[in-house]
Amino acid sequence: MAQSPLNYTGGKFKLLPQILPLFPQKISTFVDLFCGGGDVGTSVQCEQVLFNDINQNVIGILSAFHTLEQEEILRIIKSTIAKYSLSDVNTNGYAFYKCNSNTGLGNYNREPFMRLREDFNNLERRDYQYYILLYVLVVYCFNNQIRFNKQGDFNLPVGKRDFNAKMQEKLNAFVERLHRITCDFSSVDFRQINIEALDKTDFVYADPPYLITCATYNEQGGWNDKLERALYGYLDELNAHHIRFALSNVLTSKGKTNTILQGWLADNPQYICHHLNFNYSNSNYQTSDRISGSDEILITNY
Repeated sequence: MAQSPLNYTGGKFKLLPQILPLFPQKISTFVDLFCGGGDVGTSVQCEQVLFNDINQNVIGILSAFHTLEQEEILRIIKSTIAKYSLSDVNTNGYAFYKCNSNTGLGNYNREPFMRLREDFNNLERRDYQYYILLYVLVVYCFNNQIRFNKQGDFNLPVGKRDFNAKMQEKLNAFVERLHRITCDFSSVDFRQINIEALDKTDFVYADPPYLITCATYNEQGGWNDKLERALYGYLDELNAHHIRFALSNVLTSKGKTNTILQGWLADNPQYICHHLNFNYSNSNYQTSDRISGSDEILITNY
C-alpha cells in the first residue's frame, strides 16, 4: 500500500487494513467510482483499475503522476520551487528561512506562493505540467487541500509546510506504485460509468461524499439528497446485473443520521453492512466526532 500524496478529505488509507480483506479475492476491473486521492485504487489486487472522479483536477494530477517519469515530476516540482523562491527545508533547514517547525513557513512563503497561484490561475493549457504545478500549490497551500472558486481560480491561502522529505518520500512511493499497475482515468458523473460494459468478474467501489459531514466537496451544492438517492439506485442496478460492489459511508456523525442510507439498507436486507473501527487521525474528522458516535461502514452485495 502506498498513501496518496494528496491530503484528500475522507481518504481511506488508514482504513485499508479493514476494507481490503472485505473485497473479493479475484477482480478483473476495479472501478474506483469516486477515487479521490487514489488510496484504494492503488492498493487493490486486480488486473486493472479505472480511476474515476468528477473532480477533473484530481484526475489530472493522478494521470500526470501515472504518465510522467518520476524524475520528470521531481524536476518540474523542484524547478518551480526554485523559480518562485519557495522554501526548501529539505535542503536548507528551517533556520535558513528564520522559521521553525512549530510556527511553520507561512510568513516566508506567502509572497512567492501568491505569485505562483496568480501565474497558475492565468494558465490556459491543461497539460501535465499544469497538473504538476497544481500539485505544488497543494503542497504549499493551507491544509494541503484542493479548492477552486466559482470563477475557476485556485483560491486557498499559503500553508505552514513545504515539499519536505516526508512529502517527497510519500510522492515517490505513490508514483512508483501507480506505475506498476494497469489503469485508466476518467472524470465523469458516476452514472456515466456504463454498467453494461461490466461483468461478474469486475468490482465497483463507491466512496462518495458523505452527505451528513461537512467537507469541501459538499460546498457549492456538490453533493445532495438527490445524488445520494441516485447513487443507491445505481448500486441497485449493479446488483441486478450481478456485479459486485462495496460502498463506504457513515450512518451517523456528530449526532446526525443519514436517514436516506438507513432507509435504503432497511429496504435491501440482502446487502451486508460491515461496521468499521473508525480512526481518521489525519483527517477533518477528529476525536470529538468519534466520541459523538460516528459509525463508519462498508456495505457489500456479496
